[in-house]
Amino acid sequence: MRKKNIALAAAVTGAVTLLLLPALPTAAKGKAPMPAKWAPSQNYKPASDNREQCYACHDEIKALKEGSKHADLSCKTCHDRMDEHMKDPENHKPVTVIDQALCGKCHGDEYRTLNQVDYEAQAKKEKGTPTGRSPMQDKLLAPYGFTYEHDEPRGHVFMVIDQFSVDRFQGGRFQFKKGWRGIDATGKTWDVLYDQAEGNREWKPLPQTAMAGNPTCIQCKTSDHILKWKFLGDKDPKARWDRTSNVVDVAKDTNNPMGCIHCHDPHGAQPRIVRDELINEIDRGSKIFAGKDGKTDLKVMDFRGFRKIGIMQKPDSRMMCAQCHVEYACGTGFEFDTGKKIGYEDRRTNHMPLLQVKQLLEHYKQINFYDFRHEVTGARLVKLQHPEAETYYGSVHDRAGVTCADCHMPIMKNAQGKSFRSHMVVKPKNHVREACLSCHAHSKDTETRKLYQLDATQNYIRGKMRKAEYWLGQLIDSYAAAQRMGVVPTVLDQARAKHEEAHVLWEWWTAENSDGFHNPELARDSLALSITASKAGVKMLNDAMAVARKGEPR
Repeated sequence: MRKKNIALAAAVTGAVTLLLLPALPTAAKGKAPMPAKWAPSQNYKPASDNREQCYACHDEIKALKEGSKHADLSCKTCHDRMDEHMKDPENHKPVTVIDQALCGKCHGDEYRTLNQVDYEAQAKKEKGTPTGRSPMQDKLLAPYGFTYEHDEPRGHVFMVIDQFSVDRFQGGRFQFKKGWRGIDATGKTWDVLYDQAEGNREWKPLPQTAMAGNPTCIQCKTSDHILKWKFLGDKDPKARWDRTSNVVDVAKDTNNPMGCIHCHDPHGAQPRIVRDELINEIDRGSKIFAGKDGKTDLKVMDFRGFRKIGIMQKPDSRMMCAQCHVEYACGTGFEFDTGKKIGYEDRRTNHMPLLQVKQLLEHYKQINFYDFRHEVTGARLVKLQHPEAETYYGSVHDRAGVTCADCHMPIMKNAQGKSFRSHMVVKPKNHVREACLSCHAHSKDTETRKLYQLDATQNYIRGKMRKAEYWLGQLIDSYAAAQRMGVVPTVLDQARAKHEEAHVLWEWWTAENSDGFHNPELARDSLALSITASKAGVKMLNDAMAVARKGEPR
């Protein structure tokens, strides 16, 4: 099954389009050799499309393309204006086709399901409501931007549209052209949304919204900027956008959600990743995706110091999905020790720790970064993102060799009876037969029984999440009461430290989208530690207030 995971060829852009970058000497230093699996066979004959002229400058592309599944495709399949470029490479750059539909001409089932609306995933499902994943979110995250609107995800086809239209992104500036009737519209971003401020100098942010969008966060949700964004978002004359760019300008240049090229190299159809900080952390030694031999199946290719891609020998959807489904810092923040503001010019605003929950707070203290201070306690808090990859690491399913695609992208059959892997990412609990029973094939493992077990796991972890929220709320209330009573600063400082500890151990699980199912043992352990930290903070505050009430020295 793993050999088949996401090995399908895909949307053509990205590194293909590295033709747009300035020429490099043929023998580029530091280039990773390609695995022997993709070396051309002795009987292989390349297509006669003058590609050797391309390879004279782009030998790294030759290593990917020749002998691959895409070897017979001409460079002109994905690049326009090639004749002009060949005559004058410096002054006439080729135009690269960045469109999933081009891949869909051959990979129709994958393209169709990638753009299919999953009506089982509700739109605008707010997390911070009594029935949501985090009922006390507004109190526990105050005053952070996510308190204005924090919705559960509803599918890759909406990942850009939903990010731009959420109330915390740009003050409600971008809205659906057709209003609520257009909530399930798909396609190009600006065919679905419109800019209320365009041509309207009187426009102001809507009440109860935030201006929290940033360019780095956009990069995992679209493939459009792969040739316009230097590695890690650093400034460069050849890069149109960087971490400090105006977020509205970047948004206006974003027309598509994440495409096929995020996970499939267009030159040779090899499985790959392109998200810069993920590649960076794996290249620096992270072992979260390593095999039993301690090695990670990833060959990093550096394209002229501008971009890097990571090529795999076998598809590993855990790594592919981790391009977005991880905890990462992408906004501005502050230093733990000094409180100094950290701006987008700092690489810490594009950072993936690739660590599990119990290691996270210490890591952020080591790199000296936190996101915001709580408005009541002043605790220095980290705002967690979607840490599914780190959560899954070491779980019972991970140890069994199950990957994300096995459960979320099940094998299906088209109208002609041909099998293909669905690219509409599904919730396994809504598709137990396809997602679970292919492995759990015992006669007792019925759909009803597996769903019952799944629900029990999530119900248990949701209960722990609610208890962790309750005790964090008690800690915040006790802090406010102790502060009003004049409890000494040393006790307040100790309680604040407990808040910082308890927060990370709790919020990880409201940001993670499986309600603990990806790793229930880790969830239970972490949430219990959060409750313990909160209770310890409440006790020290109550003890201090009891002393104060007796009139003893405070």
